[in-house]
Amino acid sequence: MGHENEQGPENHDVTAVKVAGLTRVFGDFVAVDHIDLQVSEGTIFGFLGPNGAGKSTTIRMLCGLLLPSNGSGTVGGYDIISQSELIKRNIGYMSQKFSLYDDLSVEENINFFSGIYGVPGSKKNERKEWALEMADLRDKRGALTRTLPGGYKQRLALGCAILHEPRILFLDEPTSGVDPLSRRNFWTLIYGMARAGTTVFVTTHYMDEADYCDRLALIYRGRIIAEGTPHELRKEHMTRDVLEIEAEPLVAAMEALNAQGIQTAVFGSLLHATVRDAEAAIPLIRKIAAGSNIVVQRIDRIVPSLEDVFVTLIETS
Repeated sequence: MGHENEQGPENHDVTAVKVAGLTRVFGDFVAVDHIDLQVSEGTIFGFLGPNGAGKSTTIRMLCGLLLPSNGSGTVGGYDIISQSELIKRNIGYMSQKFSLYDDLSVEENINFFSGIYGVPGSKKNERKEWALEMADLRDKRGALTRTLPGGYKQRLALGCAILHEPRILFLDEPTSGVDPLSRRNFWTLIYGMARAGTTVFVTTHYMDEADYCDRLALIYRGRIIAEGTPHELRKEHMTRDVLEIEAEPLVAAMEALNAQGIQTAVFGSLLHATVRDAEAAIPLIRKIAAGSNIVVQRIDRIVPSLEDVFVTLIETS
């Protein structure tokens, strides 16, 4: 699912984003707690964690929209404290609200953001046609933005954020609230940009999107609890087996297994159980289920998801 093996013109020896001890306090609340990060140029870096973990606060500091309470850092070589205006001019930023103007047409939004980002007059038309093509909105250029479906709005917002061809792009929960197909299509666009050399820093609470990233930092309660490639995170932090269980009734099954010391969580319509030894655990799970009038349709050992890794890390942190 990821693109770790795909080659592009990126230079992974050049650092695009670097922060040390980055901290942000609001009153008594520590939103971001001494974060250290380094992001190589031309990579997709995923900042993954639940809502309220500190993702948006971090991205706002990196984009020059919020001053840190403590710590230091650079984005594209510019200092996040003393050169925030230069950072804003040289990056692309797409917030989770898409920051489009609903009362303007598609074309008017593009024209407006061209002006904001200082796209040279000689390039404005070319960049506008590119954005319309990329967002698949050529035949809807006159449509009011509020009438667009979520996936089109999302692509238009991306197009507007990169009209000035920034080398570093920050996406804050860019796929929140759009349908799964639009999410997949959006990631295809991100791949293409990273292969062309753009550094993409993306925050998400969708654990399944972690595999789209070259590297990840998992953040929980303002602190980074793990960092690495998706493969490294699975290998280093999942020393136990994961079983996928289809059972009825689901919640009763989870409660019965947890009561017997088998760490179990609901994943959609299934259960994931984290165990020391899959072979030994399967007959035990069947025995517990039978004793609790629970019907088990199947139990399979699976490759741990990043969500499994996250749950394991939170429980041990």
